[in-house]
Amino acid sequence: MKNLILTISVLCLSFNHISAQDIHQNEVPSVILNQFQKNFPKASDIDWEIKGNLYEVEFETRFLGDDHKILYSRDGKMVRHDEEISKNKLPKTVLATINKYYAGYKVDDVKRIFKNGKTIYKAELKNHSIEWKIVFDSQGRILQKKED
Repeated sequence: MKNLILTISVLCLSFNHISAQDIHQNEVPSVILNQFQKNFPKASDIDWEIKGNLYEVEFETRFLGDDHKILYSRDGKMVRHDEEISKNKLPKTVLATINKYYAGYKVDDVKRIFKNGKTIYKAELKNHSIEWKIVFDSQGRILQKKED
């Protein structure tokens, strides 16, 4: 039984290592690195990983940091860009939806996500008894709502 548990543990650790692997910047293909450095010349605290066929970079911009996470395809195309933003950078339409349906909730962990040519917004909304993770489109429509 101990051998079975040990084997399963090793396999799980191996799978995690395969699914996301930290890499050094000099291991990133030049087409990706050039695209990244062109778009984010002032990036700091940069970490690279390989996730399947994609290259993921997490970094900050500005001194106190706007956190970013970008996925690039092997040919240097940006597949997804998650950017941590403040509540006041949300579109007025999203803020209107929050004020209408979630008045009194604290808005936290706000992200702007660019994917497939579209922009969506993700936020955590909390009150004293419940927490929601909600995804909005640019027009303020709720695309996904999950209790956390």
